[in-house]
Amino acid sequence: MHTRLTPATALLLTIPPLMWAGNAVVGRMVGPLVPPMTLNLLRWLLAGLLLLPLASWVLRRDSGMWPHWKRLSILGLLSVGAYNALQYLALHTSSPLNVTLVAASMPVWMLLIGRLFFAAPVSRRQLLGALLSIAGVLLVLSRGHLETLLQVKLVPGDIYILLAAIAWAFYSWMLARPGGEPAEIRTDWAAFLLAQIVFGLAWSALFAGGEWAFTDARVVWGWPLVSALVFVAVGPAVLAYRAWGIGVQRAGPTVASFFGNLTPLMTALMSSALLGDLPQLYHGAAFALIVSGIVVSSARR
Repeated sequence: MHTRLTPATALLLTIPPLMWAGNAVVGRMVGPLVPPMTLNLLRWLLAGLLLLPLASWVLRRDSGMWPHWKRLSILGLLSVGAYNALQYLALHTSSPLNVTLVAASMPVWMLLIGRLFFAAPVSRRQLLGALLSIAGVLLVLSRGHLETLLQVKLVPGDIYILLAAIAWAFYSWMLARPGGEPAEIRTDWAAFLLAQIVFGLAWSALFAGGEWAFTDARVVWGWPLVSALVFVAVGPAVLAYRAWGIGVQRAGPTVASFFGNLTPLMTALMSSALLGDLPQLYHGAAFALIVSGIVVSSARR
């Protein structure tokens, strides 16, 4: 049973979008210092080390994690391996604001994938909300000039973040349909996250290996990169995950989803302050459309 939205819960739900916005901006800032797949690997390797003191028991041979290795491998691929890697890859050719605005269409992809692959019903209200949010995404992709949609001038980053959003939608539906993981893992946030990281790191290492084999990848070590790695591992990976979990338990997923869409707004402020990327009028219009779509689709009758 969800409690009402208290100031403490509101603060908890504000932390994740702040961290996710910072993740997008920092990912863009360190682009010249580390290739995207390697950044993703290093981030989750560090996050896994941070979680070891809290949940190292999940790695024991008699842990309930190993009998469910197939499901956890898929979860690790969709979240740790694919979503975050694609986001960092997108930031090489698209702005942090564009990336987070397109990612804010996540509820739309969850709606479509739920209907197509998980037999979830879709109401007319949800369909209207999806159309509004899709209009917002198209506004971002067209850079405010709808006629450019006819010419399909998408930068690679726009496609990567769309793929990332679809991967996260599949991941979210799998989480919503438990696969039999033992309660000791499912109810322990650190153990469940660490179990996904363990298998996700295998995918991340595979992708990073391909990056080093087929590109001129290089890492420029120094305090800027080390500081960025500490931030993306502690903030967006561990702290945001924990705060989001508590906030959803207290306020419910519907209320929490509105806070999740603060990410583009916070990204706009950070990008303006740290990168000099000033928001454009179409960014504001797209944000309004995306949020309107989510409000309409999640409103009670």
